[in-house]
Amino acid sequence: MTHLTRTFLNTCLALLLSIPVITLAQGMKPGMDHDMGAEMGANMADHMAILQRMEDREAIEHLMWRYTRALDSFDPDAYVAVFTEDGAFGNIKGRDALYKMIADLRDSRAKQAAEGNPAAPMYHATENYWTEFVSPTHARHHAYWVTYFGANGQDNPARMISVGRSVDDLVKVNGQWLIQTRDIAPQD
Repeated sequence: MTHLTRTFLNTCLALLLSIPVITLAQGMKPGMDHDMGAEMGANMADHMAILQRMEDREAIEHLMWRYTRALDSFDPDAYVAVFTEDGAFGNIKGRDALYKMIADLRDSRAKQAAEGNPAAPMYHATENYWTEFVSPTHARHHAYWVTYFGANGQDNPARMISVGRSVDDLVKVNGQWLIQTRDIAPQD
């Protein structure tokens, strides 16, 4: 959890806890509503669930940023770290296969550069995303994506090379959100 999120959640919690004090200060006498304690407990549970969902959304946003950054920097260790052990990108399944996919891409680009023809930098952008919570430990991340190649010399300006839509299944494992399946060409 980031410092900003922790500060925000602590502030929200402090505000929620102050509601009974404010209510009493505004003229409600203790005992006026004998169900107030049970109501507050239920409300507190609802508020805590909302705060947890906010924290999960931020963690998922960070997960997808780490995924994109690992892909664009051709870092196979960072790439596999965002997947479950049995994670999949399309038909490529398991961390070993995912590692090989990114390492092969990195090595191919290095060979191309060594031959005097360096590849253009690659950038992925995720747009119009929505996170659907299936359960407290399972989410589906819907998004549109764009892949760009950066400028590569005077005769090769930056250009968009691919666009699409993705639907990714994410799971929370030991308190950490990870990608279980990444589908960049869903059929629905």
